[in-house]
Amino acid sequence: MNPEKPEPSVLDYLKARLMPWKGAAPEIPPLPQEAESTEPQAETPAPEEQPGPGFFAWVSDRSAGLVLAAALIAQFMLEPPNRNWPVAVGFYALALVLLLGSLWKRTWSLPEIPRSSEIGYSFEILRTPLYICLAFILISFWLFSGNRYSGLNLLAWAITGVALLVAVWLPNEASHTHWQRLVGFIRQREWRLKITPWHILVLLVAVIVIFFRFYRLNQVSGEMFSDHAEKLLDVADLMNGQTKIFFERNTGREDFQFYLTAAIANLFGTGLSFLSLKLGTALAGLFTLPYIYRLGKEIGSRWVGLFAVFLAGIAYWPNVISRIGLRFPLYPLFAAPMLFYLIRGIRRSDRNDFIKSGIALGLALHGYSPSRLLPLVVLAAIGIYLLHRASHGKRAGVVWALVVLVLVSVVVFLPLLRYWSQYPENFAFRAFTRLATTERAYPAPVGLVFLSNLWKALIMPFWDNNNIWVHSVVNRPALDVVTAALFFIGLVLVVVRYIRKRDWLDLFLLVSIPLMMLPSILSLAFPEENPSLNRTGAAYIPIFIIAAIGLESLVSSLLSRASQPGRMVVVILTVALLSISASSNYDLVFRKFDVQFMGGAWNTSQIGQVIRGFAESTGDADHAYVIPYPYWVDTRLVGINAGYPLKDYALPADQIETTLSIDAPKLFILNPADQDSQARLEQVYPQGRLFLYDSGRDGKDFLIYSIP
Repeated sequence: MNPEKPEPSVLDYLKARLMPWKGAAPEIPPLPQEAESTEPQAETPAPEEQPGPGFFAWVSDRSAGLVLAAALIAQFMLEPPNRNWPVAVGFYALALVLLLGSLWKRTWSLPEIPRSSEIGYSFEILRTPLYICLAFILISFWLFSGNRYSGLNLLAWAITGVALLVAVWLPNEASHTHWQRLVGFIRQREWRLKITPWHILVLLVAVIVIFFRFYRLNQVSGEMFSDHAEKLLDVADLMNGQTKIFFERNTGREDFQFYLTAAIANLFGTGLSFLSLKLGTALAGLFTLPYIYRLGKEIGSRWVGLFAVFLAGIAYWPNVISRIGLRFPLYPLFAAPMLFYLIRGIRRSDRNDFIKSGIALGLALHGYSPSRLLPLVVLAAIGIYLLHRASHGKRAGVVWALVVLVLVSVVVFLPLLRYWSQYPENFAFRAFTRLATTERAYPAPVGLVFLSNLWKALIMPFWDNNNIWVHSVVNRPALDVVTAALFFIGLVLVVVRYIRKRDWLDLFLLVSIPLMMLPSILSLAFPEENPSLNRTGAAYIPIFIIAAIGLESLVSSLLSRASQPGRMVVVILTVALLSISASSNYDLVFRKFDVQFMGGAWNTSQIGQVIRGFAESTGDADHAYVIPYPYWVDTRLVGINAGYPLKDYALPADQIETTLSIDAPKLFILNPADQDSQARLEQVYPQGRLFLYDSGRDGKDFLIYSIP
């Protein structure tokens, strides 16, 4: 025995086995007679590689597959309509026990987080440009009064931003090298492209994702509702020269979508239409995915990034909220780069990344109102990092970088900040109708409502995403069976990894989910609106990354214990899982959601087509009318669908007589249940002809009363 290395006690051995994150268990020295023996001894495998005889050996050899099977069965039991949550909880508990046992036996290895940089922060700053920036902040703030963009205030705003970047941006060798490589590539006389299997795989994923995001975009979703009329009227105001900072119609909206839609309408020639709105939001959803890839790669590996992009790209949740044509996908669009640059900036001590994160945060505040809670996510990331050992020696630097991030985001947010200062009630009205008692009292003690909302939001991926038919398949989990099972596995792995290694990033990844669900959770006055896929949109970023961590770790564990033929089986299993997920999400979006949505939305497109046909044949667009009826079509949408987006076709029944003086063919559209209006039309125009338009949709037929 080595006298310098004391013999471990039984207590030391038990501590090491019970707390494996503190290191490997000490070796048990041989007995004296064994140590003195000169006979050759057979080599005995390490304890973790020899699980034992019988049933436990069988389970250990198949642990990864059993974990997956148990999780899939559990989530399948939560699928509507025949749910069985006690059985589901039992199988999820079994999956948890099996997974923890596999981690204990080391038959399943925890995924690693790439090492972060040890470089410290720079406090260098150029004072003169900073002083110019501060001066122009005040000038721009004053010029943005009146809720209008103008050439003058935009110029002052641009000077503010450029001066700030000059003051705080740090030139680095990496960006200079990237630029040199790009210039060198362009100047080459011959371009040689190297294509690897990885490139082909990435291309295949991109094709699949683009298909899911744009397939039948004009049909799914297929009808507008009143919010779309408000949006297109705001876009019309913008295209007519009203360059607003905050659009106050319909309780108020931030500006980004209106400028985006106007640009798309002009660029693609789609005009003031539903398609213009949907093209913009579909592109916003698509452009979120590259940053999900980069974030997955930063946290895990390129495989984590690619799996996350695939799962998020085909998933029903982000796909549906990108197809509605409202501002919903703007929340994750800017949250993804904000998170990526923030996390990479902390891990690499790179102030430039903090600047980019600040730009993304400032832009997010111009997008969708739930983004107003993203500053809390930034503060949570910094706070969690500062509380961990990784921040030792860097705390002052990261706080300074946070100050820079805040300053950059304020400069980008400046126009809306000015509007907020002038019209605080308008800016905050919509949020306070849900958070406070502006429109209605809390239905229960506010603390209980908050806890209930929190619980419902957290279980939304597995249980119920609520019954809001316009942007979800009602009363079903937000994730498909495969993705939910992988998300569960990933959650367990991230929690165990944090317990073992105390990496701040794992804790932040977990905390970021409820934080980015807060816009839905804080619907305290209207708890029936929680959870909602739109107000929790940014939360799908960490959710799909954690699911990708689960999938990558599962595949790695299976491959590590597979023979050469078995590796092909693992590949086939992975492809099968992803294919099943894609098929499930295709069914959710293009069948279930489509049928549900078209069953709930009024068919203003068909009414618009009838009026357009009338205008192009025997009549004209000014002599067609829609008789309003309670809870029926929005007559402004009829005009948009007919190709006359600024015309409201409503004519109240008591004004039918005013059309008698018009000597021209006329057309009236009315609800079949509106017997009074029908009788009035027949009395005023006895020569008219009545037709029933068969819409092909249950309960959506309408009457056409034609006056020759």
